Amino acid sequence: MRAVVTRVSRASVTIKKKETGKIGKGFLVLLGIHKDDTEKEAKKIADMICGLRVFPDKEGKMNISPADAGAELLIVSQFTLYADCKSRRPGFTEAARPEQAIPLYELVLSECRVRGFRTASGVFGADMQVASVNEGPVTILLDTAEL
Repeated sequence: MRAVVTRVSRASVTIKKKETGKIGKGFLVLLGIHKDDTEKEAKKIADMICGLRVFPDKEGKMNISPADAGAELLIVSQFTLYADCKSRRPGFTEAARPEQAIPLYELVLSECRVRGFRTASGVFGADMQVASVNEGPVTILLDTAEL
């Protein structure tokens, strides 16, 4: 799995002009699921997201965990994180098909909620408009193949 984790002061997702999810301070997470991913990767990436210490402490150093910062999570499915860009028209054969990806996406959401986070989401496969106000900016790339 791959995740683009952005520290935000607020973020939202809108589908067909209806806001379907929003958060205040926390992380906007764009989540891509690989065709070889399993529950193991879903649990690993949820653990990394929920433990990523990138909120500022009293000295301004990135040292505070999302839980200690009172962070919320907006997690949006993003199959394009597995784009093959060897040509100008990306291919997506490495991304998981919906029948595999949806349960893993939902598992990541569940794992984050079990850890006590208020978690909002997009709708898998929908045409979404995602808005965010980045803080820092702080953007971290996570890939379970490298963790």
